[in-house]
Amino acid sequence: MGNWQKDRITAAINGTNPMVMAELEGGYAAFGDTQFLPGYCVLLPKRNVASLNELSIVERTIFLRDMSILGDAILHVCHADRINYDILGNTDKFLHAHVFPRYKFENPVKRIKPVWLYNTKYWTEKKYQYNSQKHGELRAAITK
Repeated sequence: MGNWQKDRITAAINGTNPMVMAELEGGYAAFGDTQFLPGYCVLLPKRNVASLNELSIVERTIFLRDMSILGDAILHVCHADRINYDILGNTDKFLHAHVFPRYKFENPVKRIKPVWLYNTKYWTEKKYQYNSQKHGELRAAITK
């Protein structure tokens, strides 16, 4: 694990998080570490806070707007069926918004449930992890 993975927000702020695609007004759009749902991204905030509630109302509004704009880009590029947005903070105690494309190719039973119910192998096995050769073009298109 690289040092950037231990503090993804600070790494985004100082330019050392290699998953960051773009700096937006309300946060940093980052490509997901795992890509079993192609185009999965995360929005990191502009400052390191534990939850959405620690942002001012103005910061929250901008963060949530940018989260939805990231969703628009993923939807457009990936031709997904829909976008799921998820802000949890139960495991990683820092604000981050997951932006998951959902697809018709998914098992119908899985597609209607949260992605967290997928088998843990989807989060950990190498074949599902981000690979610049495999996912670089998709990442570039979402960034654009």
